Amino acid sequence: MRFRLVRELAADGIAVAVACRVLRVSTSGYYEWRGRAPSARALADAELSAQIVEIHAMSRGTYGAPRVHAELRLGRGVRCGRKRVARLMRKDSLCGLYRRRGKRRRPLPPVHDDLVRRRFVADAPDRLWLTDITEHPTREGKVYCAAVLDVYSRRIVGWSIADHLRSELVVDALEMARWRRRPPPGQTVVHSDRGSQYTAWAFGERLRAAGLLGSMGRVASALDNAMIESFFGTLQLELLDSRNWGTRAELARAIFEWIEGWYNPRRRHTSVGDLSPVDYERRPIQTTDAA
Repeated sequence: MRFRLVRELAADGIAVAVACRVLRVSTSGYYEWRGRAPSARALADAELSAQIVEIHAMSRGTYGAPRVHAELRLGRGVRCGRKRVARLMRKDSLCGLYRRRGKRRRPLPPVHDDLVRRRFVADAPDRLWLTDITEHPTREGKVYCAAVLDVYSRRIVGWSIADHLRSELVVDALEMARWRRRPPPGQTVVHSDRGSQYTAWAFGERLRAAGLLGSMGRVASALDNAMIESFFGTLQLELLDSRNWGTRAELARAIFEWIEGWYNPRRRHTSVGDLSPVDYERRPIQTTDAA
């Protein structure tokens, strides 16, 4: 109502005559309206507002209009509409607490099809590589390790250690594997999950440039990359959880020594005839002659 706006403007220090002129109401009409006794509706609203304030305070500021309305109706026997309660709460700047809904995260779309489908077999080196990331805390902060595993021998052919999870972490591990193994284009499948590091343009570009075939498993399915998950479980059990680590450099050095000094050249694997990955690759590849 315009007379209410005049009153609010006057309370802010604006002359009544000016406010009336701006809002196109008469000054005499405003003073007449101001001198009237409150209507029955206004009195009822004032009484209801007082109860709403009490209930809201009683709820420790948590109740919104639906619960305030329920308390009025069921707890105090007051008959009123919920919309009226909501209007009066807005007028008094009252609101309830509510849980903000986080944005529903949709899984990243696969950049590559799943070429593996949980078939972790290879009849020769550099046919199928698996890659993933693990992390472990130190007193300085977390250390992140990306690894590339050759399914044929279980050998870690590339790895990278850093204090961040940017795409460079996985790109560096892939580059080590490429530099060490130099697979011919179009022969090697590189299988990963859908982590943002593996869906990044930089990683995909390195795959394309090297002629490597990208492959991705499903979202939140550890079984789709189970073999390298098993490797990280072994790393966790035998090294990472063996002690508390003071610095990132200390842990990074230990991971390097464990992979290159123990796991690849010496640790025996039942899945490769109780040989180490290095020794298994030194064996001549068994071929089946056609009859």
